Amino acid sequence: MASHRRPKPASRTRVSIITAAAAAAVALSAQTGAHADPTPTKDEVKTQVDQLNEQAEVATEKFNAATEKQQTLQKQVSGLQDEVARQQAQVTTLQGTLGEIAAEQYRTGGISPTVQLMLSSSPDAFLGQADSLSQLGTSQADTLKTLKGEQNKLDQQKSEAQNKLADLERTTQELKAGKDEIQGKLASAQALFDSLSKKEQDDLRAAEAKAAAESAAKVAAAPKADAPARATRSETRTDLSGLPAGSYAATVIAAAEAQIGTPYGWGATGPSAFDCSGLMVWAFNKAGISLPRTSQSQAGAGQNIGTNIADAKPGDLIIYYGDQHHVGLYVGNGQIVHAPRTGTLVRHESATVMPISRIVRV
Repeated sequence: MASHRRPKPASRTRVSIITAAAAAAVALSAQTGAHADPTPTKDEVKTQVDQLNEQAEVATEKFNAATEKQQTLQKQVSGLQDEVARQQAQVTTLQGTLGEIAAEQYRTGGISPTVQLMLSSSPDAFLGQADSLSQLGTSQADTLKTLKGEQNKLDQQKSEAQNKLADLERTTQELKAGKDEIQGKLASAQALFDSLSKKEQDDLRAAEAKAAAESAAKVAAAPKADAPARATRSETRTDLSGLPAGSYAATVIAAAEAQIGTPYGWGATGPSAFDCSGLMVWAFNKAGISLPRTSQSQAGAGQNIGTNIADAKPGDLIIYYGDQHHVGLYVGNGQIVHAPRTGTLVRHESATVMPISRIVRV
């Protein structure tokens, strides 16, 4: 006969555990939903991308400084190594002279203890003994004193060369770290930009192109001296006819504006790509003027005119931001030509679009 026993009701403990678990799951789900980061807007992404690009530019100028230091150290190390080689030859020659003295004594009855001490690795030890010096002739004593001086000089040069080599190694490591930092910032910026829809990306590009076109139009609209009509491509260039004949400013501006449309490239000084300070080095070089490599160094390359753009003249450097990590070339009518950042081209832009640190007249 089948059993008709009722199933045992769930215990209160079991019911409580199930209820608590369900409540916890609901609460966790609600909490997760509450803390989910909202998708950033197009403007928020642009702000983050701009910040990353600016950080990359700061790192780029540090990279440029380290590159310049590395090149200087390489020249210094090469020079010191040449000096060490020449000095070693001089010491070897003097040691050979003393060796001839020893050989002569050996042929005439053996090397005296005095000469043996002369040929030791420490001329100082020999020269410290007055009785030994008294046993030498004037010529031998002079030779030994000269050897001592030349050996000391050689030791000093070797030490200096070793220090420079160590400094060069540290600088090389700084360059590698700087390169990694720049590439990391740029990769993060690109990933953020790629997170936008195609329409949003197109909108940002269009806004940037519009701003560049407006700046170019202001340059073209600047008052011009009487001059023959120029080609369409030149209509967005600065009119240089009002500048003094032979002025370096005219040459520099023409050189910089000739690069409009060239891509930005961090660490680049042309001709196929430029970073901000690299463009200045290139343009001023065309006028026979050698500028330092970094924007920070360029800030000290001439007379400080202040920060009022009304005081700027065509050909002045405009240094930007508190840490002076960006530079542009003033071309007049409130405009600069510069290499803005990765992903952009050399272009005109308002001279006050960034905070001015100083205006420099080279």
